[in-house]
Amino acid sequence: MKQLIKNILPAAGLILALGISSCTKDLDVTPLDPNLSTEVSPEGLFNKCYATIAMAGNGGGNGDCDIDGIDGGTSGYIRQMWNANELPTDEAINGWGDDGIEQSCFNTYDESHPMLNGYFARLTTSITYCNQYLNIAADYDATMTAEVRFLRALHYYLLMDAFGRVPFAENLSDPVIFSREEIFKWIEKELKEIEPNLSAPKAKKSTDTNYGRVDKAAAWLLLARLYLNAEVYTGTARWSDAATYAKKVMDSDYRLNTTSVNGWTAYQMLFMGDNGESDAAYEGIFPILCDGLKTTSWGTTQFLCAGSFDSDMHANPNDLNGTNGLSGQVWGGNRARPTLIQKFFPNLDAPQVPAYEMIAAAGDDRAIFDGVGRELNNIDRATFKNGYAVAKFINYKSDGTPGHDATFMDADFFFFRTAEAYLTFAEATARQGSGSATPEGIAAINALRARAHATQRTGYSLNDILDEWSREFYFEGRRRMDLVRFGQFGGNVSYKWQWKGGTYAGRNFDAYRNIYAIPASQLSTYNNEQNPGY
Repeated sequence: MKQLIKNILPAAGLILALGISSCTKDLDVTPLDPNLSTEVSPEGLFNKCYATIAMAGNGGGNGDCDIDGIDGGTSGYIRQMWNANELPTDEAINGWGDDGIEQSCFNTYDESHPMLNGYFARLTTSITYCNQYLNIAADYDATMTAEVRFLRALHYYLLMDAFGRVPFAENLSDPVIFSREEIFKWIEKELKEIEPNLSAPKAKKSTDTNYGRVDKAAAWLLLARLYLNAEVYTGTARWSDAATYAKKVMDSDYRLNTTSVNGWTAYQMLFMGDNGESDAAYEGIFPILCDGLKTTSWGTTQFLCAGSFDSDMHANPNDLNGTNGLSGQVWGGNRARPTLIQKFFPNLDAPQVPAYEMIAAAGDDRAIFDGVGRELNNIDRATFKNGYAVAKFINYKSDGTPGHDATFMDADFFFFRTAEAYLTFAEATARQGSGSATPEGIAAINALRARAHATQRTGYSLNDILDEWSREFYFEGRRRMDLVRFGQFGGNVSYKWQWKGGTYAGRNFDAYRNIYAIPASQLSTYNNEQNPGY
């Protein structure tokens, strides 16, 4: 697939700032019109640094994609992050015939994988937006600059997590290749440097000023995630640091949502059409704003909702003529692997009932699965009803009415949730000691289970904690990272799931696949040095 990555080079950065699309074969491009004004609004560039996570381009859901060679819906930031971190794991499988989907589901991806090429493109393009803002407006506003530096650090983190070595530049200059350890140190330093200029950690709803903008709590949680995975990235564990920064988030103004409304559970409300307006918003440390009229996208919560439903599903017991709170947006693609269902039903005896009845059967509000007319096993990847459906993301509001647009989602995507700090703290403190949760760690996990009305437990092993990561965060775009950290992804491991490695029974695949191949189109930037194994 021919795909232009509008990357970290100076001329390309200028073109991005001007909103011009280019379709040249390489990155040595120039403005199309020499008389074109190059004045750029700092506020506009600042907004674009955020908008690149929510939208594929400047034209809403259907046009002006920032990435050439891949359509706007497919190239969405959250959609590609989700594909990279869910489809190769024990949680999700997809039945579509799109290029690269089967390879992701079967762990056979390589340097020509179009979706991973798109993910690389989206991250590096987003870095360019940040570098362009910092090049033009670094002195414009200290808080805005700190936020853009945070966003850039987040993009570099995800790039490093997925691809290992990264092309690195802090300005509009030719990038150099950083190792994982080098980019780890840079991200750590960057987040600590910007913390004083970020706003105080304050839980907000969409009606509050600065909702959707990051503050100190986002930096703390990204540091906690960085440290939790430090041993994978650098070879040196940083459990104490992970616990410290997770606790800062736990002690902040952000909090777990424990408020249920009109029969919707507190957990469900985190993923509904009015999650920015309800108390659920107080858990969302970095909400990616979605509005069915103003910020339309096929790639954020739209993908997470529509891609997981078919027309036979009904998420709202009071609206059996509806499906997911959208009209006709039932794409029938992503559904659960049996190993995800087994986290809630250890004997794989989940009933064939709608999602609103499944949570009672599981004794856990987080088991938002639809089993009506469905086969538990993924016998055929291409058959949507081979696998229980996931009804976690919906566009119904807590009063039971659908969102204010029939086609596009209102539900924001909580990139960071306070719950992550609780599990990070529990895991990090367990790893510092005997490998079992400490009393404080047990309390943190039990707080999440209490919110879900799940049975309280008196102890948790590391394997139990890994399962809790899945129960709390399935289908939120992070599972691959957790399996790698626990040594349960690539390599000679004991844990298997259906279609792991490309066979129905599941088989191991090589450990080098714990990171992805550098896209073939980008190898010249890496002096043609591919990641080992590919």
